[in-house]
Order: sequence, then C-alpha cells, then structure tokens
Amino acid sequence: MGPLFPAGILIAVVVFHATVVLSSFPATLHLERGVPASHKLKLSQLKERDRVRHSRMLQSSGGGVVDFPVQGTFDPFLVGLYYTRLQLGSPPRDFYVQIDTGSDVLWVSCSSCNGCPVSSGLHIPLNFFDPGSSPTASLISCSDQRCSLGLQSSDSVCAAQNNQCGYTFQYGDGSGTSGYYVSDLLHFDTILGGSVMKNSSAPIVFGCSTLQTGDLTKPDRAVDGIFGFGQQDMSVISQLASQGITPRVFSHCLKGDDSGGGILVLGEIVEPNIVYTPLVPSQPHYNLNLQSIYVNGQTLAIDPSVFATSSNQGTIIDSGTTLAYLTEAAYDPFISAITSTVSPSVSPYLSKGNQCYLTSSSINDVFPQVSLNFAGGTSMILIPQDYLIQQSSINGAALWCVGFQKIQGQEITILGDLVLKDKIFVYDIAGQRIGWANYDCSMSVNVSTAMNTGKSEYVNPGTLINNGSPENMPHKLIPVTMIPFLLHVLLLSCYLFL
Repeated sequence: MGPLFPAGILIAVVVFHATVVLSSFPATLHLERGVPASHKLKLSQLKERDRVRHSRMLQSSGGGVVDFPVQGTFDPFLVGLYYTRLQLGSPPRDFYVQIDTGSDVLWVSCSSCNGCPVSSGLHIPLNFFDPGSSPTASLISCSDQRCSLGLQSSDSVCAAQNNQCGYTFQYGDGSGTSGYYVSDLLHFDTILGGSVMKNSSAPIVFGCSTLQTGDLTKPDRAVDGIFGFGQQDMSVISQLASQGITPRVFSHCLKGDDSGGGILVLGEIVEPNIVYTPLVPSQPHYNLNLQSIYVNGQTLAIDPSVFATSSNQGTIIDSGTTLAYLTEAAYDPFISAITSTVSPSVSPYLSKGNQCYLTSSSINDVFPQVSLNFAGGTSMILIPQDYLIQQSSINGAALWCVGFQKIQGQEITILGDLVLKDKIFVYDIAGQRIGWANYDCSMSVNVSTAMNTGKSEYVNPGTLINNGSPENMPHKLIPVTMIPFLLHVLLLSCYLFL
C-alpha cells in the first residue's frame, strides 16, 4: 500500500454506511464519487513508502452486494492512494481508511493511540475509535475462536498476562503499529426488491491501533487506518461471507484521472471483456503466475524462474502500493526495450536515478504497448499511461518517467495502483482467480448478486448524492428506477500529472 498502515491490537465493531444489494431483478442506482483535495509528494518519497510496505510482505455464494464510496487517486503527485469511508460503533462514527488488497485486517486509530496523526494533508477529518463509548463493542480474548483464526495467518498475537487478542505489525524502517481487537457492528443499508432497507448491521472484528511509529505518524497523507481486503479469515470480506451477507468476491475500478474516486463492491462486477487467471494456491497475498513480458510485441529475455512463486518471491496484486515494481532481472530488460523502441523519437533523461524521457509528442504515438502474460494464456495490456508518469516539462518538452521501479533486495514483482487504475479487477476468492478488463471507471458497472445459483442477477450502481465536500462523503445508494437492462452513467473525468 502507499502509506503503510500496519495492523493494530484492538478489534472494534465496524459500522459503515454502505449498501448491500439483495435483489431478484436489476435496479439502477446512481453513484457520485467524492473528489479529494490535491496533495503533492516527491517520487522518491512514494518509492520509500512503498519500499517500507514491501518489507512486510515476505463458501457460500452470499446474499448481496455491498458498495463502498471511493476517494483518492493514483496520481503520486496529488494523493497516491485510494480510500473509502466507513462507520464504526454505536452510535456510528466516520473513519477514512485506505483500500489495501495487500493485507487482511481492518484497523483504525484508537482513542488511546500514541503517535497517531491528528490531522491529514488530504483535508479529511481524522477520528479515534473509542470502544468504551460504543455499547455494542466487546474486546476479543485469546480464547475466542476469532482470535485463533488470526493466529493461523499471523494476523493476531496473544498476551498471556491479560488474555487479550492483539496485533503488532513492524516495518523494515522501524515504523509500525500495534493494537488490540474488538467486535462491534458494521452498519449498512440493504436494497431488497428495489427498496432501500436501512439500519442493517453485522458484527465484525477489527483492530484498534494504540501505537504508531515512523512514517505512520506523519500527517501528509494520513487516514484513520487500513481496510485490508486480503483472503484470510480476519478480513472483513471473509467475515461477512461466513455470515452469508456477501459473496466471497469483491471488485474495484479505480479512476486514474486527477478527479480520482472509483467503484468498490463486495460482489462480482460483470463485464464481457474480463479475462481471468488463477491465483497461486496457498499464498497469503493475491499472487499470480506471471510468465513473460512483451514490449512492442517482442518477448523480453527474462528467465521465467524470476517470476516463480515462493515464500519471498512472486507477483502480487496490491492496491496499497502506489507504483509498480520489478526485480532487477526483469527491470533492466524492460527499460532497455522501452528505450530502444522510442529512440530516436524521444530523448532519454535520468532524473534522480529514474529513467525518464523528454518528448513533445503524444506518448501514445511514441511509446509501445506492454503485455504482462499470465498462466492460462491471459494477458494484461498496458498502454503508456500504465507505466509512465509525467513529472514536469523542460524547455517545452514533457518529462515522462517510468513508473515501474527496480525493487531492491527482493525477488518480487508488485503491481500497484499505477497498473490497477482504469481497469475492472475482480478478486474471486471463492473461485481462486483474478480477472480484469480495461474500463472507464467513471462509468457505472454491472454487479452479479448470484454466484453459484446457475443464474445471475445484476445491480447497476448509480450516483451517490454528494454536496462536494470531502467531510460529507456520500455513503449510501439511492435507487432511481427499475429497468430490465443495465444503464451506464458517465461521471467525473480529468487526469493531470505534475
């Protein structure tokens, strides 16, 4: 993830205003995504944050679809992360949490937190969860079966002296977080037969951070916590699926322009062009079997063993990482192929160790397509905007830098927001596969609410009511009309690199 948020020791009940869709026929709903205030960061800072994050990385079909509002943007010179708003506890309070497919646990800052930021450069209000003020909250003991599930995946630890289930995450640069687990209610609205049924809730376990150190204490891109979307038992999606509330699948479509936002649902986005590749089994993260890379249709000379999956090697999909990362054995041939393809149309340029290019032409006219080829014959096609970042201009020429970075000290490939943006991604945990398709994420999507029943029912999320203020981020869906087909709605679109 971008700014790293290790898991904390408190588990509190999460109350978020989202929408669960339980429907036997299509409903058209409107979504309007919030736009965050811009915030600029140096590329070197983003690389360092991602590096710190990487040091940590070593069913039933369900009954509905939960939709989350999305804020933030990929743009590393504006925000460099995507986040959503939840509501936790009784009465519910707002918490802004980063969307992170690279971790399992949902955690937020706790009222007794030491080192937690109190303000954010994202211009969002930060809150602290207080389990003592929520009558529905309860602590999780070490003897609780839910704590045992976390022990199996290293998402929880137990202190013998107080029998309290907690967690501690530490990063390579010394930053980290710890806390304890609590159980509380997750509040959401349901749509049943086209009608909004409010005040639904489900008990879940999440972490309350009592200590944050290092970069986690910095306010520049601070949020209230991390929303882990991993596939282990402690993740919210696994907890809700085990209760029969949602299917064990989620999807996102993250807008790549500077207005940001996107779509995040606990359900399967249905789109004809989605292609799937199997997940590597028995891995803690969303590992894929990357087999080769093409640049301009030519296969790069990379030993396939470079991409093999092991305990500290492989290819990971991670929405919490801003950029993308290749091993040295893959990075050097990648850069060489890009450079040779664009020469002599552009001028290579080194900027603080990053490979960049000066050009006065449209990058789509000059730079090649890149193809990441996965098991099962599935490919992910990257256009120049999926691997280049415009950093500045020099003498009237735009300076575009390669957003893929050489990862240091690890044989791992990480596909972060640079690659994930402007695509539908479906994480089918039940089916152990991941699918994707290029898509205009300002458009609405079709979401299946029936996973294994032999028939599909669809819901079309529409526009959320929004007054334009990040502090009043929209958090529920308003049904507009019932129709027998799926309507696409155009939203905000504007992208700018500095």
